[in-house]
Amino acid sequence: MERLDKVLSNLGYGSRKEIKGIAKKGLIEVDGVVVKDNGMQIDPEKSKIVIAGEEVFYRKYIYLMMNKPDGVISATFDNRDETVIDLLEPEHAVFEPFPIGRLDKDTVGLLLITNDGELNHRLISPKWEVDKVYYAHIDKTVDESDIEAFKKGVILDDGYKCLEAKLEVIGPMDEGSEVYVTVHEGKYHQVKRMFESRGKKVTYLKRTIFAGLPLDENLEEGEYRELTEEELAKIKSV
Repeated sequence: MERLDKVLSNLGYGSRKEIKGIAKKGLIEVDGVVVKDNGMQIDPEKSKIVIAGEEVFYRKYIYLMMNKPDGVISATFDNRDETVIDLLEPEHAVFEPFPIGRLDKDTVGLLLITNDGELNHRLISPKWEVDKVYYAHIDKTVDESDIEAFKKGVILDDGYKCLEAKLEVIGPMDEGSEVYVTVHEGKYHQVKRMFESRGKKVTYLKRTIFAGLPLDENLEEGEYRELTEEELAKIKSV
């Protein structure tokens, strides 16, 4: 059970104070009965709520796909830098969502945002070894020895041995190589540190796939949209 004003506020119908004013005007009905007590306890998943003649469609969770831009951090709040949550419209920010995992400040691409804690835990848990695919520019030529090292599991600067990773060379650039990297874990700066262990540097990094879900290439950097039912079912089946 939850307070009526909390439910409506979380759905974007106004602050609790504003909801209180709407209730006092007799504009809210719950299961066909006018309710003026904004603190009334209701079951939002079972109760039929109507405001000013329009039915309220309740949802507990939101699921968003963002094409994260460069220079924005994967956090809910920061005193210095803009966060991915700062990019959300009020109708989505009101759900108090958070990013699933994180991308470095200078990394772009696919980032999922939700307020579903259970799904978040499942997708970031090392236990499930969820695939993450990155497109990257590397400052030096990537060769077969690098591919084999990634397959065996490279050793990071702190002595940690990474799980097996797939390294695919797309082709050469004027300087270096462009590649795809598939990893199954999410250590701090992992992809960059993996290449550093091979004496190479990542100059551009973009996540293109997460948990089998590809980035919608129609999304410009900084744009986002809600997941479709099919996409949500896909990541929940991981």
